[in-house]
Amino acid sequence: MLFRRRWAGALVAASALVATPFAVVGTAQAQGQTTLRAGVTQELDSLNPFITITRIGTDLTRLTYEYLTTYDPTDYHPVPGLAESWKTSDDKLTWTFTIRSGATWSDGQPVTAKDAAYTFNTMMTNPTAATANGNFVQGWDSVTATDDKTLVIRTKEPRSTMLALDVPIVPEHIWSKVTDLKAEPPLPLVGDGPFIVDDYKPSQFIKLKANKNYWRGAPKIGELDFVYYKNVDAEVQALKKGEIDLMNRLVPAQYESLKEDPTIRLNTGAGRRLNELLINPGATSSDNKPIGDGNPALKDVKLRQAIAQAVNSKALVDKVWGGFASEASGYIPPGFAEFHSDSAVKFDPAAANKLLDDNGYPKGNDGVRVDKTGKPLKLRLLGHAETNLDEQGSKYITGWLKDIGIAVDVQLVSDQKINDATTAANYDLVFSGWSANPDPDYVLSLQTCAARPNADGKGATPDSFLCDPEYDSLYQQQLAETDRTKRVEIVKKMQQVLQDRAALVILGYDNPLEAYRADKWAPFTTQPSTGGVIMNQQGYWGYYSATPGKTDKNAAASADATPTAAPGGNTGLIIGLAGGGVVVIAAAVLVVARLRRRGTADERE
Repeated sequence: MLFRRRWAGALVAASALVATPFAVVGTAQAQGQTTLRAGVTQELDSLNPFITITRIGTDLTRLTYEYLTTYDPTDYHPVPGLAESWKTSDDKLTWTFTIRSGATWSDGQPVTAKDAAYTFNTMMTNPTAATANGNFVQGWDSVTATDDKTLVIRTKEPRSTMLALDVPIVPEHIWSKVTDLKAEPPLPLVGDGPFIVDDYKPSQFIKLKANKNYWRGAPKIGELDFVYYKNVDAEVQALKKGEIDLMNRLVPAQYESLKEDPTIRLNTGAGRRLNELLINPGATSSDNKPIGDGNPALKDVKLRQAIAQAVNSKALVDKVWGGFASEASGYIPPGFAEFHSDSAVKFDPAAANKLLDDNGYPKGNDGVRVDKTGKPLKLRLLGHAETNLDEQGSKYITGWLKDIGIAVDVQLVSDQKINDATTAANYDLVFSGWSANPDPDYVLSLQTCAARPNADGKGATPDSFLCDPEYDSLYQQQLAETDRTKRVEIVKKMQQVLQDRAALVILGYDNPLEAYRADKWAPFTTQPSTGGVIMNQQGYWGYYSATPGKTDKNAAASADATPTAAPGGNTGLIIGLAGGGVVVIAAAVLVVARLRRRGTADERE
């Protein structure tokens, strides 16, 4: 679950991959096929859009499958995707989406409202299909396609998330034939997004081809390849050599070292990712049966609270993230300021020691406390190998917990082992983190009782395995609250409950550090336009805007470099509310502005 929601990597012919991993790329370029190569370090969990939860997996679903709505690259407000317009009833229980005309699947079949109805109904009736995004269909009554263009969703009570349904719509004519929704889909995938996944080899590459029939207009590149590297050091060397064009997740020292390279441009923005330390609270499955092998002592909230008081977020920001991060406070990252809570657990080892002394955890002669059964308090701390926060942060956490009498055994393992362990609750402490969305519902849902998986680890996406009645009640309230101000208040109360229950400790919010080859690529579209990122966006704008060319390395990002509406396609879109509905207007002025930008360059995420 660490690095959840959204990665993996590379391209090439299998026979030539080991010896010359970029030979095929060179051939493609020689034939006029422009390829953008993005380096990644996180392993992909699945190509199955119903179950993938990693960063790279979510990136791929956004590139391959259109959603009903997406988020504007300038400021995250909802804009049309597969749905070109929508309206809601006065009681906010019925939503009618008009599916856009002319969109087709990559196999030539038309995209219709029936595909969307199939996707949502499958999620509502099949627990496996609800694994990644099942929270979005909770409380729905029915989904029907009244004709090829009209999708009607009826809910049991008002829902605040109906324009933030981060659900990839899949083709019914393909997926209705699938008998096992846990299985990996065959390649090439059939999608309707700007790119289509064409080839994949675990821990080596993911290769996508441009969708020439994409409704916004074909991308300006022919291929997009994610190239997998074991660590960020290897990625940086590949970027310098020109073997990849784009990367993120640089560590501060690497970021600083690239500042003088004339061929490379750097980018950073406010982080929308929360980094956390999970504390196993006594995990249970969706049927309330114990699951996993967490230390039973951690069921005590006082012990968990003491651990939270022993963690020094400022030290992590300064020493691990080199200042390119914000100190821990609320569960929603400060990049989404409206919902962010300033409340924070104070670093106070003296208070943590007193809390443990007062609650029956005496220290032994070796300085290690014993639990209430007389066993030494020794906890396992799982982390991702080859990851800066986990490798460096684990050293600090080990020392801080030693200071309050808790021994720690650090185990750095592969991404897949972390995902397996956290989903099965086989941990005491573990590094984790999530990229939040403009609408907070998804990450909030991860802490509900409904997020707990079944015995097979399917049917939902767990984070901390918290199952708390007060939190769940507040979650349902915010989901049904359509008054924005009231909803914000509820969300902030939920963050306080999370802090009090201490099933997780927020470590901080790192700023994504990105770099690309300025001698080969024009500026990319960032999201948001000010202080935004290129990779791992809430959409596909960064990759979709990729344009061969050059970037003035020393020039600041200008207004001309960032589109004010959907870039790269044929239609600029302005959204306006009219009564209970939404009007979509083609904005000629935006089209003209976009064409003028294309005369020089586009930006990318």
